[in-house]
Amino acid sequence: MTVLVRDFRPDDAEAWVRVRRAALPYMVTTPEQVLSDLAAAHPDRHYRLLVAEEGGEVIGTAQVGVSHESAKPGQGFCNPYVRPGSTGRGAGSLLVRTGEEHLAGVGATTVYSWVLDEPANRAFAEKRGYAPRRPAHFLRLGLADGTLPPLQELPAGVELRTAADYEDDPRPLFEADAETTADEPSDTPVEFSDYEDWLATTWRQPGFDHALTTVVVVDGQVAAFSAAQTDGLTRYWSGMTGTLRAFRGRGLAKLAKNDSLHRARAAGYTDAYTGNDAGNDPMLAVNRWFGYEICATEVRHVREIG
Repeated sequence: MTVLVRDFRPDDAEAWVRVRRAALPYMVTTPEQVLSDLAAAHPDRHYRLLVAEEGGEVIGTAQVGVSHESAKPGQGFCNPYVRPGSTGRGAGSLLVRTGEEHLAGVGATTVYSWVLDEPANRAFAEKRGYAPRRPAHFLRLGLADGTLPPLQELPAGVELRTAADYEDDPRPLFEADAETTADEPSDTPVEFSDYEDWLATTWRQPGFDHALTTVVVVDGQVAAFSAAQTDGLTRYWSGMTGTLRAFRGRGLAKLAKNDSLHRARAAGYTDAYTGNDAGNDPMLAVNRWFGYEICATEVRHVREIG
């Protein structure tokens, strides 16, 4: 059968998630989240979702766009995934080609792509001119069958809140997210400066669990947080765990994440996932302390297109 690539339609959402979960089972996503991400995307992101279809069935997907929050202009991304069992039929090549054409058309000069660290995937990327850069790990922690560290006693002046406590004014969490994200290792560092965009793409996204996101407050000031994303069923993802610069070295990230994980388990979530840049030794050490184990590795690849 002939494989064709076309733009995503709203009625593709469930098929999109099935393909993505099959190809990348460590990510937590839902049809509602896919639709929300597309609807809330900033115009400067030039965000586009593609699907590869064979015989009327979706067998591949790709997210394409521009990292508009990067200080360096022209940084594009194209992340294609093809359902296992459907590779080798040209779907991946068509997704990449269509994505690159879209990015070139909106002025991108560089394309970044995450590639699973497996021989066939790396060979596919390198054959198309993509060079490997930095690796990142997916990690899993079994909440149903594992043992979490006991909840810690709070130091003097420290209290735990949740994101739900900031419903009336989430700006302190935006500022905390902006500072900690800016310090993350990355080929395309992000600078959050648009509060309204953050509200639309982070705070209001369907998967962001306000009740399970823990915020550590020191003497009334947000000091650390552990953001939770869930699928509403069994899967929990630590979207970001960070400590503001003035409060680092005090174990507050552990405090935040431990509280969030305990409450996630109590809420019935059985599988906790997270991702770490391979060079982020402090956060990898924190996750090892909790019992997370690496379950897969992706390597970011890059190609110049202009």
